[in-house]
Amino acid sequence: MDTGSGRKILIIEDESDVADLLALSLRKAGFNTSAAADGASGLQKARDNRPDFIILDLMLPKMSGLEVCRILKGDAATSHIPILMLTAKAEEIDRIVGLEFGADDYVTKPFSPREVMLRIRAILRRGEKPVETLQAGPISIDPARHQIRVNGKRVHLTSLEFKLLRTLMQRRGRVQERDKLLNDVWGYESVIDTRTVDTHVAELRRKLERDPASPKHILTVRKTGYRLAR
Repeated sequence: MDTGSGRKILIIEDESDVADLLALSLRKAGFNTSAAADGASGLQKARDNRPDFIILDLMLPKMSGLEVCRILKGDAATSHIPILMLTAKAEEIDRIVGLEFGADDYVTKPFSPREVMLRIRAILRRGEKPVETLQAGPISIDPARHQIRVNGKRVHLTSLEFKLLRTLMQRRGRVQERDKLLNDVWGYESVIDTRTVDTHVAELRRKLERDPASPKHILTVRKTGYRLAR
């Protein structure tokens, strides 16, 4: 049976009954848990303790979950920590914004603890898969260290940007449709507007290309998607 193996999960949730239910399920599965009841203290705990995983409510006192996610994913020291957003907000726009801020998955309340557990394990397994070092022109990926370099210079990416770039590099030269990227990188089918893919590609180009307006590496295939140049 797959267990948590003592890995640390931080639960940032202001509803004590929800936090207690999650903590009980996680501890039974072998995880160690800690909790924070507001966004500001949750952010501080994430920075101080560097958990292996974060369950993050969207509607929090003191600081919203979206803001916590944005800050953590924008910091190289915490950007690699997977985040599962857990919220009562089911509107599509909230889900899209959460994913664009770097969340790895999204579950709405009321939820099944078993479903949450399955999603956590799936995300953690994805992060454990060994991947060889990849090179495409001046761009290199070291998956073991979660590092990206362009012409030898370190570039900081969010976890979703990292996954998107790695997927394009693994399929270098092959056209990747937006729907396929959305499914393979985000784990969602086209129920989500594929413009979220365009947003992340634009940000990757800004960080990786010398001239983002005239990209040389991540190329657009008109009306289809993207491909990484050979």
